[in-house]
This record gives sequence, C-alpha cells and structure tokens, in this order.
Amino acid sequence: MKQKKNFLDFVPVCNPEYRWDADKKGIVTVHVVNSGFYNRLAQKVFKKPRVSHIALDAYGSFVWRQMDGKRNIYDISQLVAEEFGKDAEPVIERAVKFMQTLYQNKFIGWKHGKEASK
Repeated sequence: MKQKKNFLDFVPVCNPEYRWDADKKGIVTVHVVNSGFYNRLAQKVFKKPRVSHIALDAYGSFVWRQMDGKRNIYDISQLVAEEFGKDAEPVIERAVKFMQTLYQNKFIGWKHGKEASK
C-alpha cells in the first residue's frame, strides 16, 4: 500500500539556476535570467530585461534564508512563528501557500524521503 505524503514534510530547496542575494536588512532578491526564444523576442521587441530581479518581502526573505535543504516546511513555519509572532498567523497555511507559489514558478524544488535526511 502506498503511503500518502504529508506536504509539511517536504524539504524545499532553492533552484540552483537562480542566483540570489540579501541586502543589509536581510531582504532577498532572486535574479532570474530570462532565456529562451520567446524571452529573447520580448527583450528585442518590447525592451524586456534579460535578468529579472524579484525582491521578496520580510516574511518571504526570512523563509527563503531558512531553506537549507534540511528543514521541512513545518520546521520553517515554526521558525517564522518564532520570528514574527502573531503577525505571521496563520503560519502553516501561509507557509504552504508561499511554498506552492515558489514551486509553481520554479523558484524551488523538493527533497523528500531519503534525500531529505541527508
């Protein structure tokens, strides 16, 4: 029988194709290179940038910096609760939605099962 996977047990990992940095306040900016035929076309025709710089807010930056390939979503949400207190409520729901959005936009991937315990 196949076991169901608990989303909170997933370990998020940053996409190694995207560079990122943090400023003095800890705000993370992710740098995404816009490559491929349609992106090159948009760059020439519509003057779109070759690299997009996505700045995260304080919550997102904190979460991003906690993604070390070892912490799962539940662990990260507990750290968010400790850092931001009631301002981050409902912590679990917000963390899950944020991680889903990052995953859908290819900013992160998942480690789970034996990979996560390394």
